Amino acid sequence: MAPVPGTLLPPPHGGKIRQIMVDIDPTKLQAMKISPLDVSNAINAQNLTLPGGTVKFGPSQYNIQMNGIPYFSKQLNNIPLRKDPNTGAIIRIRDVAQVRDGWEVQHNVVRREGQRSVLLRIMKAGNASTLAVVNDMRDTVLPISRAAAPPGMKIDELFDQSLFVKAAIKGVASEAVIAGLLTAAMILAFLASWRSTLIVAVSIPLAILSSIAILSATGETLNLMTLGGLALAVGILVDDATVTIENIHRLHHDGAELRKAVLDGAAGIALPTLVSTLAISCVFVSVEFLTGPSRFLFTPMALAVVYAMLASYVISRTLVPIFAALLLRSEEQAKKRREEAGKPPTIFERFGAKFDARFERLRNGYEKTLSGLLHSAWKVPALGGIFVLTAVLLATQ
Repeated sequence: MAPVPGTLLPPPHGGKIRQIMVDIDPTKLQAMKISPLDVSNAINAQNLTLPGGTVKFGPSQYNIQMNGIPYFSKQLNNIPLRKDPNTGAIIRIRDVAQVRDGWEVQHNVVRREGQRSVLLRIMKAGNASTLAVVNDMRDTVLPISRAAAPPGMKIDELFDQSLFVKAAIKGVASEAVIAGLLTAAMILAFLASWRSTLIVAVSIPLAILSSIAILSATGETLNLMTLGGLALAVGILVDDATVTIENIHRLHHDGAELRKAVLDGAAGIALPTLVSTLAISCVFVSVEFLTGPSRFLFTPMALAVVYAMLASYVISRTLVPIFAALLLRSEEQAKKRREEAGKPPTIFERFGAKFDARFERLRNGYEKTLSGLLHSAWKVPALGGIFVLTAVLLATQ
């Protein structure tokens, strides 16, 4: 697993871990005046691989290492401890202890389909990508491990965290597509301009990509929480571009020249949209005041939403007016050439004219209703008070 960056390997579950056991005889230690620390130091001093110098053969020079590690655990029994002061004989490990192969105390058992197994968890470091770690493990480590496994050993995957990340990415993409389609339908219905629809549709992925770039620059990764924040922000991202395009169309329809309509339309709503963006961002910034694990859990989601909102505001103040000036000019020229040639309106223009007629009737009805309410201004507050009182009574039951 060394070639796979960002991986952590906790101890396995269900298997026995080999351990070299040294069984000390306290009576013999006391008789020979040797402490357990002397035995431990002797084993550590003799169980080493040390550099032994270099040797030169022709033009090449090689490093020589002295390997003092025994091949078998029983060979540790021959390690000398010291001389007997009375007889002069060498006291060895086997004279006061017995070295043998053993196992650590097993605290758990893993079974799969009734058969004894070993569970090995592979975890990622905090700054590593889940998808990168899983792909590297699946492409490099698992094939090598399966090829080197002894007969009868089967290596299977039990759980894959990348499935949830891929599902979250798919969810964000589908949310962006749905938001783009609904926004496109709204723009087509109200403005009857496929170019304006294209401008708004392009601003959504640009804001999401900008948020991802800022998250990466600040050390955040794509995980379930950041992707959830982006999915939450998709529905809000369309506001800035939509309001900007609609304001430009309104000013241009009222007789302003296209360039002036773009400048005044973008500048006229700069402050209201800024206040709206900051108000929404303040709600998510409050997550920074959380404490404990919840802060580390929800902060990436809040940052993803805030970064996407700020990127959407910047895009609606810069790219959207530029795109509008370029695309709407060609739309205006195409309309003039079509009128001069006596060609009928396009399907978008015919649909927009019918929609505007119906919407105008709806607006006239709203205007009459509002005019009537203004003559009896007490009715609306009274009706609102009744609704509030009813909600309070229902909530207290």
